[in-house]
Amino acid sequence: MPAMSTYQFTCEVEPHYLGEQSAPDEDVYAFAYTVTITNTGEVTAQLISRHWIIEEAEGHSEEVKGLGVVGNQPLLRPGESFQYTSGTRLRSPSGQMRGSFFCVSEDGERFEATVLPFALVADTPAPGRVLH
Repeated sequence: MPAMSTYQFTCEVEPHYLGEQSAPDEDVYAFAYTVTITNTGEVTAQLISRHWIIEEAEGHSEEVKGLGVVGNQPLLRPGESFQYTSGTRLRSPSGQMRGSFFCVSEDGERFEATVLPFALVADTPAPGRVLH
């Protein structure tokens, strides 16, 4: 078993398609994603900033950088988690996101927490089908 890193945040993401906020006929596909960040390291650390890369099926991509997440810069002790939900809009029914969080431990060490790529897929009904 590999040794646990002293400085480590683990990120899990659960994406959801928001059909009621989407307009497929206008190429607008809305997604929410819930991110759970857990301090799996041994030292208390703070999430400082985020960096997302959003890629659409057609090849369009966008980078998003900013301080904190949803207005927070959570300070997590070992074993603690922070969860938030945010969203994005795509011009195609599918794409993916990946990214990282820049973190600083209470002893001054800087580290990145990687968010592995996750798929954004619109579960739209087939054209012509009427859902009751």
